[in-house]
Amino acid sequence: MSKLNRNSNGYIFGYAIILTLVCGTLLAFVSEGLKDKQKAAILVEKQKFILKAGLGASSLDGLTGPQISELYDKVVKVETVNSAGESVEADEAKLSIFKEYKKPAAERVLPVYVVGKKDNPTEVESYVLPTYGNGLWDNVWAYVAIDGDVETIEGIVFDHKGETPGLGARITDAEIQGRFVGKKLDYKAESINAPDFQKGEGNNYDDQPQKVDGMSGATITGVGVNDMLDAYMNLYRPYLTSKKK
Repeated sequence: MSKLNRNSNGYIFGYAIILTLVCGTLLAFVSEGLKDKQKAAILVEKQKFILKAGLGASSLDGLTGPQISELYDKVVKVETVNSAGESVEADEAKLSIFKEYKKPAAERVLPVYVVGKKDNPTEVESYVLPTYGNGLWDNVWAYVAIDGDVETIEGIVFDHKGETPGLGARITDAEIQGRFVGKKLDYKAESINAPDFQKGEGNNYDDQPQKVDGMSGATITGVGVNDMLDAYMNLYRPYLTSKKK
């Protein structure tokens, strides 16, 4: 090989190394920037869930992401408690409901989002409680808003990871979620019964505060939601009982 060819190959190799380093640095920079944006989007989505449950979906009409965060900061106060209702030290911003769900119930840290009224944030509108459980195919979760009377469901927002479209996935529909509004928690001596989806659909349970019209073809998802709500209302029971007037 001639000296000229050796030099050319060396230049090409050096250029390739430099190009790789530059591209790698740019990709790392872009990735880090996207990661920050993703975190911000996830945070706003969580704030939307809490505000929709606690104040109603219409409370967010016309609001942009920054405005949603501004409203959240104005009206929401966060508490972290254990299953005995005792306050515990925890960084709510780093708290994962999914990771807490994997722990034994008695060891979980339970966040409570105390939502104040829009025109008077010091007055409690609702207590929003996150819950987590299993549907038909995968996990389901919800933010449940309990009125200041600590008895009436003021709002609820469901989501899921993999329920069947048109069937169990309907838990994300506003109409389905609205079926829980006005229903009651039933306080027993040692437990709380949450309102339950009933089997079948198209029934009127207006005068039965513990029954919620179900979803046709989604019985297992409904049972999973019922089990989730009962389990978490009982975890939060000491806290909720302490707020009863």
